Amino acid sequence: MSLKKIMRLLSLLLPHPIFAILSFYATVQTFSIAQKKFPKTASNNGIGNAYRHALWCCFIMMYCCKVSSPQKALDFCKRLTDMHEELFPNEPLETKMDLHNNKFGMDYFMELLPGIHRQFFEKGFFIDSLEKKMADAKVLKSVDDDFEGHLVYLKD
Repeated sequence: MSLKKIMRLLSLLLPHPIFAILSFYATVQTFSIAQKKFPKTASNNGIGNAYRHALWCCFIMMYCCKVSSPQKALDFCKRLTDMHEELFPNEPLETKMDLHNNKFGMDYFMELLPGIHRQFFEKGFFIDSLEKKMADAKVLKSVDDDFEGHLVYLKD
């Protein structure tokens, strides 16, 4: 990673050290869970990758909401996950898939928020429910495809 990219990342993380630590923790947990559940597709463009991105955002939101407001957690999560896609660029269709699934995870968390106090969220709320939502996942074939409300993936 270039010095410029490192500086951009630090400019996001240093003003929010607790969010940074919680996001790192969420990242490690998410990767571990996705690898166990979807060992063949969690690290490529398959359905496991869609699950991993949505779960990642749910976990970041969950942990950051325990120490701050949902809106601040959402703003940080969006900035962090968008920056991740900028710092580690993919092909346009892969980027669209990742950004879409990140948004899906953030939207899903915010959808659940009114029914559950943010302090009581647990990992289990997301692990199984997101896996069930994969039954309706769509295959993204073009950057013009719009599958709002569904997880998307490129291939298995």
